[in-house]
Amino acid sequence: MTSSFVIFVDGTPVAAAAGQTTLDAIVAWRPDVAESLSTDLRMLTDSRGLPADPAAPAYAGAIFRVVSSRQLRSANDSSSE
Repeated sequence: MTSSFVIFVDGTPVAAAAGQTTLDAIVAWRPDVAESLSTDLRMLTDSRGLPADPAAPAYAGAIFRVVSSRQLRSANDSSSE
């Protein structure tokens, strides 16, 4: 029996299972969103707005947002001044 749990992506509960990556769970939920993460246009951030690796193992209760890569680059550029 596979242990299942929930992660949150853009405020939506997404089913995940033990051994899955965050990207695996996103692919099962919304393949179009997962596809957007493979481009330079979108990226995954954690609940604090820090970049998150979609290939990292999913864990119960994790909170992620899919954001514009440009938006995050702009925020990082202004914080380094």
